[in-house]
Amino acid sequence: MQKTGCKMTRGEFLKFSLGAGAAMYGGLLRSALGVSLLSYGGGALAQEEKRERKAEPKGEGMHTKAIPSSGEQLPVIGCGTSRVFDVAPGSREYGQLPTVLKALFDAGGTVIDSSPMYGRAEAAVGDLLAAMPERRKAFLATKVWTQGKEDGIAQMRQSMKLLKAERIDLMQIHNLVDWRTHLATLRAWKEEGRIRYIGITHYTSGAYDQLEAIMRAEKLDFVQLNYAIDDRNAERRLLPLASERGIAVLVNRPFGGGGLLRSLSGKPLPSIAAEIGATSWAQV
Repeated sequence: MQKTGCKMTRGEFLKFSLGAGAAMYGGLLRSALGVSLLSYGGGALAQEEKRERKAEPKGEGMHTKAIPSSGEQLPVIGCGTSRVFDVAPGSREYGQLPTVLKALFDAGGTVIDSSPMYGRAEAAVGDLLAAMPERRKAFLATKVWTQGKEDGIAQMRQSMKLLKAERIDLMQIHNLVDWRTHLATLRAWKEEGRIRYIGITHYTSGAYDQLEAIMRAEKLDFVQLNYAIDDRNAERRLLPLASERGIAVLVNRPFGGGGLLRSLSGKPLPSIAAEIGATSWAQV
């Protein structure tokens, strides 16, 4: 490292350290170490989409990380759709969702993660994005969550229909349900250009041994797992293994399912908050 003779204030050092730490782990809030290009393969349409996406200005103030298997850059904060997007069209809650997605895009984010397990979430995402000019920015991630090859194929086709997407950026095997069967299908679909990346997920640390075994044995683009200040089991073996194997990490429950923030409700921010420009516990 070349020395410049400059001195850092404590606040500048903290900002730098936090940024470096975020870059090192590269987890997306709720879902993703993922990103923005929707093109796949070498076809004329894919190449045209790729050129258009490259020409779009990047959002400011959002770190990005490379997907190891491709080098594609993804913003490090994404939007999960469990529960919040599983609401009825026309309801007050549904009416708030366009503001949520616009906030994501305005901040430079692109990743939206869903699943058939999340009820009406996929349909809500598809309908809302269809009405938004930012639709082409979205990096769509969803999952297959059923038993059997044919049922898995039918479920993924339904997800594409609900999301109004001809191609899914990331298809994941939800909670490792029938993962051997689905992994073979996902690989075939990736070759055909129906999906761009493949991954596996689980939400409990009790499944980490199985996640680890699959990560060691199979070639994957992504793994989605829990990781938060009060749930750091993943950093013992899975995060180092992901780095070693070149697997992107999608972090779900970064705030402990909301429990971390609820436990801090009403408590004053620490003095460090002002030094790093944070105005909420979530930012700290």
